[in-house]
Amino acid sequence: MSYISENLEQVRKNIKAAAEEAGRNPEDITLIAVTKTYGTDVMNEAIDLGACDIGENRVQEVMEKFENVKPVRWHLIGHLQKNKVKYIIDKVELIHSVDSFDLAKEIDRQAKKHGKVQNILLEVNVSGEESKFGINPDECEELCRSISAEFENVKIKGLMTVAPFTDDEELLIRVFDGMKKLAEDIKEKNIPGVSMDELSMGMTNDYALAIKHGATMVRVGTGIFGKRDYTK
Repeated sequence: MSYISENLEQVRKNIKAAAEEAGRNPEDITLIAVTKTYGTDVMNEAIDLGACDIGENRVQEVMEKFENVKPVRWHLIGHLQKNKVKYIIDKVELIHSVDSFDLAKEIDRQAKKHGKVQNILLEVNVSGEESKFGINPDECEELCRSISAEFENVKIKGLMTVAPFTDDEELLIRVFDGMKKLAEDIKEKNIPGVSMDELSMGMTNDYALAIKHGATMVRVGTGIFGKRDYTK
């Protein structure tokens, strides 16, 4: 058994345990294997082992790897600049990192060209860290309303956040619970064309906790593929 097989098996066990502890169905949690800096050989091995969803942080890596990776659902989870939307619009299933009306406008424009409706998540900076991308929680409802009213080729499916990298479990729980409450509040507003089905939160160091507090998608990279080599 390869290290990727062993790691994937362990991550799946952890997801199952966390979901069941929270009284949730493990089948409702999507594992996104984050492949930043990893080569297509290990990506394809993970896909062969049942990884159905791949997440990339950089547009450049999606473009470089796309043709050499087996069929899989691609997620763009990193910051997206407007001028790069055209390069990934025909490749990705879900864009997790929409943080402005102008970015949504460009996604809509490019999606129209390809005759598709692009699913997106709004990235929310729940923790308030200056180093993080994302809108403030109090801007979220207004952005949902303006995007859904203006654009036919973009559909908001939920929210995404990047939690602080910390061992402070209480802080992480506040972030995850805040995210879940925000999604529930927006869902209650019944904004046309907006669903809050997906909460993308939790990474290698905190995904089990995120699941216990409402995550429907977790983004795990080093927990599956091992330490990244940033020199490549």
